[in-house]
Amino acid sequence: MDNIRIVVIGLGYVGLPLARLFSTKYETLGFDVNRKRVSELMNGVDSTLEVTDELLKEAIDLNGFRCTFDPDEVVEFRKNAAGSFFYIVTVPTPIDQKNRPDLTPLLKASETVGNFIRKGDIVVYESTVYPGVTEEECIPVIERTSGLEFNKDFFAGYSPERINPGDKQHTVEKIKKVTSGSTLETARKIDKLYNSVLLNGTHMAPTIRVAEASKIVENCQRDVQIAFFNELSRIFNVMGIHTNDVIEAAASKWNFIKLKPGLVGGHCISVDPYYLIEKSQVHGYSPNILIEARRVNDSMGEFVGNQVIRLMNKKGILVKDANILILGVTFKENCPDIRNTKVLDIYRVLSEYSSHITIFDPWAVAKEVKSEYGLDIVNSLPRSKYDAVVLTVCHREFLGLDIPSLCAEKSVVYDVKGCLSEEIADAAL
Repeated sequence: MDNIRIVVIGLGYVGLPLARLFSTKYETLGFDVNRKRVSELMNGVDSTLEVTDELLKEAIDLNGFRCTFDPDEVVEFRKNAAGSFFYIVTVPTPIDQKNRPDLTPLLKASETVGNFIRKGDIVVYESTVYPGVTEEECIPVIERTSGLEFNKDFFAGYSPERINPGDKQHTVEKIKKVTSGSTLETARKIDKLYNSVLLNGTHMAPTIRVAEASKIVENCQRDVQIAFFNELSRIFNVMGIHTNDVIEAAASKWNFIKLKPGLVGGHCISVDPYYLIEKSQVHGYSPNILIEARRVNDSMGEFVGNQVIRLMNKKGILVKDANILILGVTFKENCPDIRNTKVLDIYRVLSEYSSHITIFDPWAVAKEVKSEYGLDIVNSLPRSKYDAVVLTVCHREFLGLDIPSLCAEKSVVYDVKGCLSEEIADAAL
């Protein structure tokens, strides 16, 4: 595939790794409205840690990859294109305060594409959505903005992202991608484009709607599975049985799916099911399993907080104004991603009893946590004696901590992730 140019719109956890990968074979321009983010990237630094500084600098210095917030640069980049031209949209798809899909970033990105797109161009969406969003919501915006006709003047496809933040094993080039297109010829072009940079190939779905549905099902399945294990944790907690012991015993059977209970945060598993729930209800069907899984998983932070208070009371520890340490604020281990972290739910419960709560996380950016949640955290551990220690994330730095040395004479250690020994933890999920 010669004379291809690509513009990736949205340079976050998904867009940057993809743009960097495409730049190894094709002229690639990254576009993001966040000027600070663009400046950071052009200086060879990715604060999300998804692309190493070495790879990013290589892409810029050797492959000619560049990023911009200036629409005029995109127009100029398109004007000089002699062959096929692709726009790849990788913006977030969040939910609002009532857990309803918020398509605002996606629709704004579509309007941006509409301002750039020319006859013969192809736009590919990667953002996670419910079936129908690409053709029913996004394409009309492009048509209205550009004045071009879909499947005559321009074409579209959908290839859902599968980036797992912080995962250095399943990086973008190693992920098998689902692809699709608005026409058979377009689908083949998109499939060929992705195949040219991926090590494990693609699966070409028959329609865009099927590709959209496949992505949201991936995350809904995980949500339901984790909810089951969270439910088990709550059941065995009242029975006085260690959940992890039960899981290990059950896992001795060959076809048992082994997971662990825990907090379900982040921008995917804790958000995407609401997209399918909303669309299902529009069609008159109530997806009760998905709804209940969301209820269970969204309540786990509050459950943990209350369990810590209960254990402190049982040990005779004065809860009011207790000195409490929370280890971790990111939504998962060994990455700086704080999006939709459920650690905040634990904090809210504990803060009703004490104002002496320290949140220690060596990975999270303190300014971002303050801006997003209004909370102060520390990146280095204050030496103190704590009445309660709550480990919420298994950062590698925490596994080597001498936690008993942090504890007061009477204290509670609660292990949300199940990564501490039973000799150290008083309780775990």
